[in-house]
Amino acid sequence: MAEDLDYLGKLDPDDPKQASQQIANKLRAAILTRRLQPGDKLPSQPDLASRYGVARETVKRALEVLRTERLIVTRQGSGAFVRAQTQRAVELRPHIEASFERTHVSIDFAGFSGETLRDALAEALDKVRVGRLAPESIAVRVLISDMTAPMALPARAETQSDDPAVRERAERITRRAADGVMDQVAELGDLGLVRSATVEVRMHRASPLFKLYILNNEEVFYGFYPVVERTVSIKGEPMAIYDLMGKDVPLFHYAVTDDDASHGTQFVEASRQWFDSMWSTIAYRYDG
Repeated sequence: MAEDLDYLGKLDPDDPKQASQQIANKLRAAILTRRLQPGDKLPSQPDLASRYGVARETVKRALEVLRTERLIVTRQGSGAFVRAQTQRAVELRPHIEASFERTHVSIDFAGFSGETLRDALAEALDKVRVGRLAPESIAVRVLISDMTAPMALPARAETQSDDPAVRERAERITRRAADGVMDQVAELGDLGLVRSATVEVRMHRASPLFKLYILNNEEVFYGFYPVVERTVSIKGEPMAIYDLMGKDVPLFHYAVTDDDASHGTQFVEASRQWFDSMWSTIAYRYDG
């Protein structure tokens, strides 16, 4: 074999995922945890096939998954390389799972309700429960808007203004998501599966216009909430509202590199500073 590939681990025979998906997950984790840096060449297809005991076609399918996710580029006659570009639309869930490969996991979220965070965490936490992931600590901070206070958004479309009934609906969504994150993470601590499992939730009175995820203080995922007019049921009656649509919005990925002046490094640092400034000034404790 051309190089030591122990850092890529082995396939799990008990994992229901296909071998190609497992290989893609191993390579993705190596890229996201910076074991493979932007510009690095991936191990060759023959080396990967030998490492995992699979056919080269299986490896090709795994690499195609990463190429579709824009994590790698392939160059004819040269092989596959980690993309140097750090900002791109991505799907959050595999990155959340990769962050749990670390001994100490930290996740900061700022946005509307945290529904996407709750759902993205679920699969990673399930793998902690069954022993496939084994971090020693998990620390989550959630920064959300206080929907008991008047807001510019969401709003009643007819009047284009704040409406207590609209906010009451939004508050239920927010609390359901926040409580879900708290319960999911706390359960791991209660079961003794991690040494430390904490979730802190704070609120503020600004309208949510974007969502922000900071993983292990090294990666940022950022996306805008589009404002759409739609009809919802409020107290049993249809009402047109201007709503914030967070599910399935494009998230753009920025990562710390060895270059302090790189765009990714600077964006991550600015995001951390913004989050901490909000957290330590105008944010206040959420009483679930």
